[in-house]
Amino acid sequence: MAKNVLDFEKPIIELENKIEEMRKHETMLDISKEIKTLEDKVLQLKESIYNNLTRWQRVQLARHPERPYTLDYIYMMTTDFIELHGDRNYKDDHAIVSGFAKLDNQKVMIIGHQKGRDTKTNLYRNFGMPNPEGYRKALRMMKLAEKFNVPVITMLDTPGAYPGLEAEQRGQAEAIARNLLEMSRLKVPIIVVIIGEGASGGALGIGVGDRILMLQNTWYSVISPESCSSILWRSWEYKEQAAEALKLTAEDLLEQKIIDRIIPEPLGGAHKDHQQMANTLKSVLLEELNNLLKIKPEKLISSRLEKFGKMGVFEE
Repeated sequence: MAKNVLDFEKPIIELENKIEEMRKHETMLDISKEIKTLEDKVLQLKESIYNNLTRWQRVQLARHPERPYTLDYIYMMTTDFIELHGDRNYKDDHAIVSGFAKLDNQKVMIIGHQKGRDTKTNLYRNFGMPNPEGYRKALRMMKLAEKFNVPVITMLDTPGAYPGLEAEQRGQAEAIARNLLEMSRLKVPIIVVIIGEGASGGALGIGVGDRILMLQNTWYSVISPESCSSILWRSWEYKEQAAEALKLTAEDLLEQKIIDRIIPEPLGGAHKDHQQMANTLKSVLLEELNNLLKIKPEKLISSRLEKFGKMGVFEE
């Protein structure tokens, strides 16, 4: 069995393993028709499973350890990336990466959450959970982008802002709130992309923009399904029901007009083909930037404020 296989993927993996086993004997037996039949069956099974995922299964895919992270996208999509560090106040937060880069010929400032691939790098990146200095670093970069009239792209992928005592002592809530205020009136275009999990204020701290995009198998919510379950049912056992109630998938949020666009992923998820996913994302970003760069700063700001002002309004 392959590594990092989710429960609902096991029937697919079993068939793929069977095909591999049959190929080993293909030189001795003419079983090409049987192999082709099984390959067709695998494709049908994949389409059936991945096109009918539950909300909890989407959450699981968004957390897949082999999904591309912010730095992966930066290195696959851009050139001339120069990483910039520190908030000029306390220290550099490794859970947030940022810097100038070129998307084809367009200069951009990219800011995003960064997780690790193993225990060592996860500790270094604090599991993608920023401290206040991470949000202050992000704001410093946005102001720098504004100074040089460069559009901002943010990539969201965090289980939440770091909840430790020292983070609260250094003003976690103030740092996030300050970013919401400053991003709402930044004079350059901002594109926000949810590339994995977008949890709570940890994601929203770099999540105000002119265009909000979500990859197909990601989630974005005020709280994670597990935390919601523990509050409502005092147990994590009801996380699947919580995920359904939270309506946190890309389709849900597009319907609620929280986001503007869903970016399709390769069949099976972004982790199945990093380069294909990066190419798709790059083309979408260039298209969106081309439209936003035509808009005057005053209009950008007023439209941004109007966009977020409409959220959460319901009629009964």
